[in-house]
Amino acid sequence: MTAVEDKLGKGLPAPSRLGRRWPALEGWSRLSLAGLGLTGAFALIAVVGPLLMTHDPMAYSYALNETPSASHWLGTDDTGQDVYSRLLLGARLSLGVGAAAAFLALLIGAGLALVALALGRWAEFVVFALVDLVRALPWVLFALALIVALEPGATSVVIALSAGFSPYFARITKATYELEMAKPYTQAAKVLGAGPTRVALRHVAPNIAGALLTQFTIILPRCIVSEAVLSFLGLGVSPEVPTWGRMIASAVPHVEEAPHTVLFPIVVLSLLTFGLAIVGDALRGRFDPGRRRIAA
Repeated sequence: MTAVEDKLGKGLPAPSRLGRRWPALEGWSRLSLAGLGLTGAFALIAVVGPLLMTHDPMAYSYALNETPSASHWLGTDDTGQDVYSRLLLGARLSLGVGAAAAFLALLIGAGLALVALALGRWAEFVVFALVDLVRALPWVLFALALIVALEPGATSVVIALSAGFSPYFARITKATYELEMAKPYTQAAKVLGAGPTRVALRHVAPNIAGALLTQFTIILPRCIVSEAVLSFLGLGVSPEVPTWGRMIASAVPHVEEAPHTVLFPIVVLSLLTFGLAIVGDALRGRFDPGRRRIAA
């Protein structure tokens, strides 16, 4: 190693063993990795859950409100259905509805915001006035109105949640867009003759992907919890579909005689949202320029 290389190398931390194997995870704390592992485990369960079921989650039996045993690992509910198998199926349904709602909210919020900002003053005024109006409404009443108008069901829940959470993506898109438009590369694109739409879609949009990804990980657990709340209130999917929120709602009247039927859905819902919150915080620390400056 030359003297110049030795001087340049001083003060630079050596990559960890994990960073050498997976560079994208370099700098992640143990808590962040634990959250990532927890989230990945739930995603895997959602995919392969049917292979792990010990009973038909929709089958009824005479074993009502049984406590956990060798035959029913997490017990049964008030209809004799196996809680463990219903939790596995519920993971797919709850994660699927939440992820679909969060992704659609990203497309609607970020897409409308970028188009409005590229078109100019009037489009921006109209779109963000609508964004502020939606944010000002109580989300439960807003979701209720949409679900009643569209008829209850998983599709209606996805549409209602995506419409309710899209303003958050619109706002983060606007804030990041304004920061990017002040940077030299966008000014250079304007000097070279690029129009506002081309600058917004070709130059700015790829550079705000990190902020949108971070916002997605923040909104996703909120969508999952919101779906559970709507199901608890009877506004979600049909009663026989075992989402976690529906399982909690069905078990509440029997909580004194069968507390496990409420406890286990609440535990898995809490663990999933906890893992997603940790991953979201780690991504925010990686993509937020302000945090990076403070850390430096």
